[in-house]
Amino acid sequence: MSQAHAHNSHGSVKSYAIGFLLSVILTAIPFWMVMSGALTKQATFIGIFAFAVVQIIVHLKYFLHLDFSKEGKLNSISFLFTGMVIVLLVGLSIWIIYTADALMMR
Repeated sequence: MSQAHAHNSHGSVKSYAIGFLLSVILTAIPFWMVMSGALTKQATFIGIFAFAVVQIIVHLKYFLHLDFSKEGKLNSISFLFTGMVIVLLVGLSIWIIYTADALMMR
């Protein structure tokens, strides 16, 4: 295994530091949004959701090293497929439960 491959697959101190700094910032801003009460409840909820999505992407890139480079493409596609299966399984299960409940005789 070459040094370049080992470096790219495991990250570097700089990469982890950037990921950590972004994670702290992406946690502090929603915390401020909630604690200050500067925004409406709906805007705060949307903001928290948006920062959560960005933070998930930061974690996937900087800590799990998922990307679409030649080395990481298979892992990234496997991760996305797993996420899709989980969303479908949970979403369809909830839909079936609510539909069955609506069809129950009362």
